[in-house]
Amino acid sequence: MNPLPAAVAVAAATGASRAALMDRFAAVRARTLALAAPLSPEDQCVQSMADASPTKWHLAHTSWFFETVVLGPQVPGYEAFEPRWNLLFNSYYESLGPRHPRPQRGLLTRPLLASVHRYRAHVDAAVGHLIAMADEAAWAGAAPLIELGLQHEEQHQELILTDILHTLSCNPLLPAYEPAEPATLRLAASTPAVQWIAGPAGPVRIGHAGEGFAFDNETPRHTTWLQPYRVADRLVTCGEYADFIADGGYRTASLWLSDGWTLVQSQQWQGPLYWIAPGDPRAPASQWQVFGLDGVRPLDADAAVSQLSFYEAAAYAEWAGARLPTEAEWEAASELPGLRELTGHVWQWTRSSYEPYPGFHPWNGTVAEYNGKFMVGQMVLRGGSRATPPGHARRSYRNFFPPAARWQFSGLRLAKDGAC
Repeated sequence: MNPLPAAVAVAAATGASRAALMDRFAAVRARTLALAAPLSPEDQCVQSMADASPTKWHLAHTSWFFETVVLGPQVPGYEAFEPRWNLLFNSYYESLGPRHPRPQRGLLTRPLLASVHRYRAHVDAAVGHLIAMADEAAWAGAAPLIELGLQHEEQHQELILTDILHTLSCNPLLPAYEPAEPATLRLAASTPAVQWIAGPAGPVRIGHAGEGFAFDNETPRHTTWLQPYRVADRLVTCGEYADFIADGGYRTASLWLSDGWTLVQSQQWQGPLYWIAPGDPRAPASQWQVFGLDGVRPLDADAAVSQLSFYEAAAYAEWAGARLPTEAEWEAASELPGLRELTGHVWQWTRSSYEPYPGFHPWNGTVAEYNGKFMVGQMVLRGGSRATPPGHARRSYRNFFPPAARWQFSGLRLAKDGAC
């Protein structure tokens, strides 16, 4: 039984030829290896916290997904590269058997990285053969699953970058993942003042419109009602967030949700995750600095603030006399002229819990576990970050993380009630 909706299957089977899908498969798989290339074998084995995974695990898990979700069900007689690895590289699929505990992925020094690369090559060859040789009936079932596997791998490409950034931030030497690009020459003009844009109010349609790929959690498209509101035309900047810090933002309990204030106190938060305070012995300087994939750089006041938890985003909004938009407001406003920085900078926290849309049904089969079972205790982010693969995100895309998560490239856009 085809586990994805018929519309997705048709789009995958007829919207792109086999050759085009093979080219896309090769490009996505190669990009994953390219992202890992700057890292040593030692780098790729480390797990810096339970929420992150080693790069080597990402390389293996994305291959496991193709092997288990695509090749096993679609290729009669397919033999797994190493059946015992199913235990190691299953992420959270209860229907596919037991799993190695997530917080202990950094203990998997074996298999060796070279073995994982051979695993990837084995899976690549098998998927390539499936694309080339499947008859039309088999192709109709396989094509949408291959596309799902590619979308899944692109999600892990982003995780490779966010997870390794956290790992490198734990090293007192603060080593860079990639060389820093030369600083660009800027005019003296600072970030323009925020312009408030009235969003669509009344009944609006949100959710995936049915063209191209979408995850099940983006459906069904439905009508929701919005009260009059305004949304900022741009993201909150580092300079603006530094003003929040300087004004005692992390010392003022009244700005914070209760759980967030508890974290501020217990974990001694003083700024976004990778901000380095003046005088920090790891990188002494007289001003704020930021650790990123390109190492330690002076804080760029005009750049979008990043590495915020939902709690920090909500506290800043309270301090600024505003609020976070709901995900429906964000999506409805995203088509308006004048709205900038929608994607490619930071994921944008919304004030919406990650819940099923009215009438939501997960896909059938194994991939029913992909999204639906996480619809509790998470908050929705919209947009896309600098680590999101080009073309991966869309306006209906629903990213989600627990409210305390801040190792992602996550920031905020402000909203206000009322049309004017």
